[in-house]
Amino acid sequence: MIFKEGILEGKTALVTGGGTGIGQAISLALARAGCDVALASRDPAHLDETRALVETLGRRSIAMACDVRDAALVDALVARVAGEWNRLDVLVNNAAGNFLCPAEKLSPNGFRSVIEIDLVGTFQCSRAVFPLLSVRGGSIINITSTLDYQGVPMQVHAGSAKAGIDAMTRHLASEWGPRGIRVVAIAPGPVGDTEGMRRLGGGREAAIAESIPLRRLGRRDDIASMVVYLASDAGAWITGTSIVIDGGQRLKSSFLDVQA
Repeated sequence: MIFKEGILEGKTALVTGGGTGIGQAISLALARAGCDVALASRDPAHLDETRALVETLGRRSIAMACDVRDAALVDALVARVAGEWNRLDVLVNNAAGNFLCPAEKLSPNGFRSVIEIDLVGTFQCSRAVFPLLSVRGGSIINITSTLDYQGVPMQVHAGSAKAGIDAMTRHLASEWGPRGIRVVAIAPGPVGDTEGMRRLGGGREAAIAESIPLRRLGRRDDIASMVVYLASDAGAWITGTSIVIDGGQRLKSSFLDVQA
């Protein structure tokens, strides 16, 4: 990971889905950069290890179970952050849900569930933190994906949700920019050593990596380092855009089309 330690000294961050996978890497990167980090996850069992690691790095941590689909729970989470820290500088909307399913077999409830976690959840968290971020400015960083750029089989639900988040990123950046709030999205390509890759990759990781121009899968720290950059003053004039981090994979065919 390449950034100056302490680049975010004195700032606070909230990371949804912050206990495992890419979310955990983001949480720890923010802590190493100087942030106190609040963690949220639907499963409280996912939070204990990451909270302990954040505190080992000498940073304060709040851990709270929260389903981002539930506006009341989101409001309670943000109220706790406000009550304990009285500030928030960075929100990372990382919570997501996904599964493989052909469109003709996808139930309305299955489609709706992913839309509610990814798209509605991103809005509810962003709305809830607005009062805190508008005090001194700050950043909202949405973790999306490259699915909606390509049209991927068996991913109409997730791709539709991510496309909505891309649009939301632009709208909120325009509306909240005058309040000093930057809104940016990060669109990762296939990232190895994650639950998502284990479920969606189907054992084709080597073939997927070979199809990428840089000839490797992404690493969790690739995404975490970009979050730190965007949350810092180095990214102070970046807003309303989606930054693709995929090793050039979007230039090739979909990774779900790669044959083992």
